[in-house]
Amino acid sequence: MAMINRIDKLSAEELERVRQIVSEAFVSNELFHNWGTPKERREDVLKYMRIYVDFVYEAKELYGNEDLTAFIGLEDSADARIWPRLKMIFRLFRQLGYSRIRSFMAYAKQIEGSNREYASERHLDVLMVCVRKDRQGQGLAKELVRFAEDMADEKGIALLFDTDMKDYADLYEHLGCTLYNTVTADNGVTRYSLVYEGRNEGMEKEI
Repeated sequence: MAMINRIDKLSAEELERVRQIVSEAFVSNELFHNWGTPKERREDVLKYMRIYVDFVYEAKELYGNEDLTAFIGLEDSADARIWPRLKMIFRLFRQLGYSRIRSFMAYAKQIEGSNREYASERHLDVLMVCVRKDRQGQGLAKELVRFAEDMADEKGIALLFDTDMKDYADLYEHLGCTLYNTVTADNGVTRYSLVYEGRNEGMEKEI
């Protein structure tokens, strides 16, 4: 079993490695569908995700394994950090430009509120899940999700997942979450909203 802990006090080289792993993993994510094909959007997605990683890290919401190959971002809605988020938004506009962000927000606005059923109460948000490509298939995603579920159980609150990738939604369901809402934007991309409300013995299949 991998040991998952909050990632803190990284060296500049370690943080750069985390940025590279996460940003590369999200190039094909449908979250960025409005920016063109994976090839067309690659450069801008890398910029976006590097900034996003910095936000999660600076907000002290980044967790990962000891060898920095698997990561999850977790935010307690009762303790959301305002300043890191504002800093992220400023950097996104500065580095990506208004037109790119406007295109991104056009999609985000359509799927906004897809998790309203649970998000109105205190909850734990999954900001991202990422496993380095050469470590996938080794059970690390399961360890990350189980870590998040345990944290939600300790706090006594729901754990929310939002994803634009059906494969990921299927994985989270397989690991004990419930798909409770889907919203499809006019670009054809579907947002899947899932919740984990507490572990029931025997509900999770072996993976």
